[in-house]
Amino acid sequence: MTEAEAMLDEHDPSTRPAELVARSLGTDVSTGLPADEARRRRDQHGANELRVARSTPWWGRLLAQFQDPLIYLLLGAVVVSSVAWLLEGHEPLPIDAIVIAAIVLLNAVLGYVQESRAADAVAALAKMTAVTSSVVRDGERRRVPSTELVPGDLVLLEEGDAVGADARLVQVAELRVQEASLTGESASVSKDVQPVPERAPLAERTSMVFKGTAVTQGTGLAVVTATGMHTEMGRVAEMLDATREDPTPLQREVARIGRTLGIAVIAIAAVVVLTILLISDISSAGDLVTVLLLGVSLAVAAVPEGLPAILSLVLALGVQRMAEHNAVVKNLSSVESLGSATVICSDKTGTLTRAEMTIERVATASGTTHITGTGYAPRGEIQGPEHSPPEGPLRAEQIVAISGGSLANNAALRQAGEDQWSIEGDPTEAAFLVAEKKFGIEERRQRRFQRVREIPFTSERKMMSTVELDHEWGDQPILVTKGAPDILVSRCTRIRVGMEVVAMDESWRERARADVESLSNDALRTLAVAYKPLESVDDQGNAEELERDLIFVGTVGIIDPPREEAAVSVAEAKRAGIRVIMITGDHPGTAVRIASRLGIVDADAQALTGADLDQLDESDFADAVRRTSVFARVAPVHKLRIVDTLQADGHVVAMTGDGVNDAPALKSADIGIAMGITGTEVTKEAAKMILADDNFATIVQAVREGRGIFDNIRKFLRYLLSSNMGEVLTVFLGVVGAGVIGLSAVGEGLVLPLLATQILWINLVTDSGPALAMGLDQPEDDLMQRPPRRPDQPAIDRRMWAGVLFTGLVMAATTLFTIDFYLPHGLIEGSGTLDEARTAGFTVLVFAQLFNCFNARSETVSAFHHLFANGWLWGAVTLSLVLQVAVVHIPAMNYAFGTVPLTLEQWMVCAALGSLVLWLGEARKWVLRRTNKAAV
Repeated sequence: MTEAEAMLDEHDPSTRPAELVARSLGTDVSTGLPADEARRRRDQHGANELRVARSTPWWGRLLAQFQDPLIYLLLGAVVVSSVAWLLEGHEPLPIDAIVIAAIVLLNAVLGYVQESRAADAVAALAKMTAVTSSVVRDGERRRVPSTELVPGDLVLLEEGDAVGADARLVQVAELRVQEASLTGESASVSKDVQPVPERAPLAERTSMVFKGTAVTQGTGLAVVTATGMHTEMGRVAEMLDATREDPTPLQREVARIGRTLGIAVIAIAAVVVLTILLISDISSAGDLVTVLLLGVSLAVAAVPEGLPAILSLVLALGVQRMAEHNAVVKNLSSVESLGSATVICSDKTGTLTRAEMTIERVATASGTTHITGTGYAPRGEIQGPEHSPPEGPLRAEQIVAISGGSLANNAALRQAGEDQWSIEGDPTEAAFLVAEKKFGIEERRQRRFQRVREIPFTSERKMMSTVELDHEWGDQPILVTKGAPDILVSRCTRIRVGMEVVAMDESWRERARADVESLSNDALRTLAVAYKPLESVDDQGNAEELERDLIFVGTVGIIDPPREEAAVSVAEAKRAGIRVIMITGDHPGTAVRIASRLGIVDADAQALTGADLDQLDESDFADAVRRTSVFARVAPVHKLRIVDTLQADGHVVAMTGDGVNDAPALKSADIGIAMGITGTEVTKEAAKMILADDNFATIVQAVREGRGIFDNIRKFLRYLLSSNMGEVLTVFLGVVGAGVIGLSAVGEGLVLPLLATQILWINLVTDSGPALAMGLDQPEDDLMQRPPRRPDQPAIDRRMWAGVLFTGLVMAATTLFTIDFYLPHGLIEGSGTLDEARTAGFTVLVFAQLFNCFNARSETVSAFHHLFANGWLWGAVTLSLVLQVAVVHIPAMNYAFGTVPLTLEQWMVCAALGSLVLWLGEARKWVLRRTNKAAV
């Protein structure tokens, strides 16, 4: 950095005279930098681009799929199974280890493929245009890639240009810049060369232009003061890099389940193995291997091997459903996260509003009209008193006001498609063109008037004027002016009343001021329109002389209208117990009005500004966030701090936005939601979900989807864990009580009630299908009437664990009863073989789990309620029964799984015993419902 640049860095260039800034950077404002000096500075400072995070290679994204406690547990089971197979040494293949490893790999592939598809969708949304800038070097104008701009470059700005770097303005001509992506301010900002009195917020640094913004009107000349990561956009990127990205609630919950199961598996296996070693006579290495195999069997029984794959499939199906609603989810777990949201922090411009300035009211001498319809599509009605169309003097005045604003105008309105409209130029000026089309007068205005002169808008005059020839009045020249109402009223001596022009006395002035105050109180931006006939087309006096003795026409109220569907979405979010907070860079009054129209706050609510927040200590800041739902004139650091404060209060925060200034908060939030159409690439990169249609209503659909997914996750967790509990208790109680049920009398050494391969078959084949089908259950009727799930509320609470244990005990008892029923020398004297008794017990356990899948759909609601609502579940149960028949009756599978064929009578006994879990489960639900009623 040169000495001059170092000095510049110590002082805000927006507060210093332009000549001094240019001199500090060694720039001649007429010739710019020499080309060789520009090359030297580029070598010194690097390319004018933001630092991009290095993309993760495909193998890194694949390995990331294995970073989960439940996966670690399954990989541990693979190792233990492999070691046991080596010790045993007589099986041809380690079937347990192979199947579990295949499940782990399948889960990883599912996650990888889904995230890759999301990445492709995000890439398809990205705009791949290369930005260029006009610079003056060696006294010549040239067009260069914006990445080659350096500090000290002299940049030419024209309407439609993207600003390539932060720069201090040297010359301007009616220059206006759209800075919404950086500041959140919906209206374009007028620029001038005068330094601001003191360091101000970005939105108020009128002597500067910033990288990533766009010129909507006029021209300018500016000297580059910062490039790359030293720009204001670069500061946001730095903040983004420093923002920590927390795991989603679902990721935290699955990790907690994995840890719980891991501890349980180790504890169960250790207790059982130690118990057997203490109570049994271990006299050989073979007996020791058998005991270790029992530990492996228990591990296999306790771990729901299919859970990761089922979870990934259910989430992937949810992601596909979201894609049908124009939401691109970048991470599977993010689908559920939004369902857990307790707060949605939303940007205003372009998210809750349309980012399309619209004239809503027109106040003239004879009254006020309301113009319906929002956005740039010219659809709407003109409503006068009592909602009837204006007539007579009122209509005449309204037409003059709208036509005048359309004449003193440089914007263009274009129809891009059947129902699509776009603008070129300043959005506020475009609002007059849209209103004019609603009046149906644009064609006549275009035929009638011809522009011969323009007096550009300046920040000093706060007006723009044009001189038009009126072809209907013999080419009479007319001066038409629009600008700030207080300025125009002071320059008017007459007023238009109907078709007449009368003197503008003090009463008329008070009336005009009252109209402005009324519109402003409703948070409408105001612009006034005036005109006056000229003597001749040669009456070309200076602006100060021409823009006097005007005829006042009226004042228009302009608003960036809220999205119609957003109000419905906010109402539904509130019914779902979700707090909606607006965080915007716009004016406080405008923010409160939009928020009240959307139902976020009451009309008398107050907004807090960034300046207000800066005055608060940590405690007061936290209190302010708890009680305030509208924040205006805030900087990116405030948005990030608000999100962090909400999270510290225990909230699950969703943050929507489209501008660069939203990116750090989006990354820090539990789920960041970027706009796909208006969103910047930085924002899309930081977000976890992208709305391809920029529709706020899609967020509520995502909340519904997320809640439904979490409900279904609880269903199949209840089902899988109770099934696994039944398997664990069957093996444990069968070994401990082997002498009671006759197992110890049918062979030497330790005899297991079920084989490890049979347990694995249940977990992976007969369990997985119904569990996956539960993930497709239709959402409950009251899904969006419930309060959000508390962040500290586990997916498996105490009541669910009690139900899991109860169901597991029922399953184990019926399975062991079946084995005892067929074996001799037990409580019941049977006559079957060990293989026959084990096959019957195996089949009863499968039947019990299939009956249990209907029970598991709810903790308290009867299984017979909406029994046939889920066709997928019935299909999965049927398939599981077919597979169980196959494993019992196909010889090759008899060999692989240690089964023998059963008779029809035995099948009927197994089905009857297996159904006990359903009837006892119904009895438990009945008790729970009665208990809940009594508690109420």
